[in-house]
Amino acid sequence: MPRLEARTYIVGFAAAVCVVCAVLVAGAAVSLKDRQAVNEELDRQRNVLMAAGEMEPGERLSPDEVSERFATFQQVAVNLETGEEDPEFDVTGYSQQAALARPDDSRAAPPNLAQVTRLPNRAVAFKRLDDSGNLTMLVLPIEGKGLWSTMYGFLALDADLETIRGITFYQHGETPGLGGEIDNPRWKAVWEGRQAFDESGDPAIRVIRGAAGSPDQDPHRIDGISGATITGRGVEHTVNFWLGEHGFGPYLEHLKEGGDGNERS
Repeated sequence: MPRLEARTYIVGFAAAVCVVCAVLVAGAAVSLKDRQAVNEELDRQRNVLMAAGEMEPGERLSPDEVSERFATFQQVAVNLETGEEDPEFDVTGYSQQAALARPDDSRAAPPNLAQVTRLPNRAVAFKRLDDSGNLTMLVLPIEGKGLWSTMYGFLALDADLETIRGITFYQHGETPGLGGEIDNPRWKAVWEGRQAFDESGDPAIRVIRGAAGSPDQDPHRIDGISGATITGRGVEHTVNFWLGEHGFGPYLEHLKEGGDGNERS
């Protein structure tokens, strides 16, 4: 075969292989898109249940069992500027992280210690109501900077909207064995029963060096993580930011005043 024809054959063959591979990859992505969306929603539901204490660490539940437990929660869209729920907004498939990339759906955040740079116009909160429609628990999404990464998680509050029921982080890039210990069930357990606000109503969580006292004796302080001071401080700033005036603070005040037709039990 002449040299020119050989080169043409090689280039043509390589191009054909690339086209076939591209078609296969694109087809797989399209065919798996719905399944990926279902898995992402199940993962979100699991993490909400973990923060709420409705799912034990390491507990394995089937998708049906997850959905059954999660059915006790009501998803609501919250306007972060007004602190009011937006019942007309469809939260199905809504992603706050995706909204941050769209200028029409987000805005620049004011300077803050959690290093949150943008805020979604709407955030999704998870309310659990009793049979009488009384609020018994509220789970809020939170995110903020640690040492190496943005930490994404959920924070659960009791019916009084001040007592912490639980916390979990489902995505971060902190150092395994150090900052990565924010995933440790033993560390997350010390959050339960702590008071999120001080007597003035300001967010008051503090992650300290060393061990804090019991929730009764030391209501606002959390045990530090050895070797992970910056990560712990990042968690502190993250929680306080989202409980404050630029996060869910206006919404919490709205609920405490009996807004959106919900009484607290």
